[in-house]
Amino acid sequence: MPVLGNDFTDNTVFIYDENGNHLIDTIITNHDKSHQQIQVSVMPMDLKVNDNCKLLVLSSPSPCEYQGKVKKFGGNQFIAMYQGQEKEDRGAARYPVTTPALITAKYVGGQLSGINPPIKVTMINISTSGVRFRAPYQSLEDKDRFQMYMVIANNKKQLISEVINHMDYADKNPKVSDYGCRFVEL
Repeated sequence: MPVLGNDFTDNTVFIYDENGNHLIDTIITNHDKSHQQIQVSVMPMDLKVNDNCKLLVLSSPSPCEYQGKVKKFGGNQFIAMYQGQEKEDRGAARYPVTTPALITAKYVGGQLSGINPPIKVTMINISTSGVRFRAPYQSLEDKDRFQMYMVIANNKKQLISEVINHMDYADKNPKVSDYGCRFVEL
């Protein structure tokens, strides 16, 4: 797990309650590394002082996962960050996410080639190692590398990912495919 010495200011953070329910995705407005705490542009309404939460920070070169606890000092709320979150057996816990995204380009012959119009995807979940999303039927193949944009709190995040697996649902209307992807670059 990355150390808390990284500066997460202006990074996107997904905030979940302690049961893993998605509360909000927002931007870190301040990261006080000496006190291991962050302030965010929008604090989830469901979290009160002393509530525990889980954080997934979309930092570069890879996302970071932390336990958190809501604190208050001098009228300001912040989230204290702690390392040591338990992991699932799969290596990185999955968290549900509802952020819309677009696939804007694919790698063809080692070169990034734009897709027009971009492929609209519905995010399913995210982890420190990758994403799962639903897209139009057979939009991508295993081992395809692509560029994806997510807009979170008016902040655009570019992700380069690679398809690890996919499942097609030809019986659904409209036909769709689910894609499991690993991050190559943030």
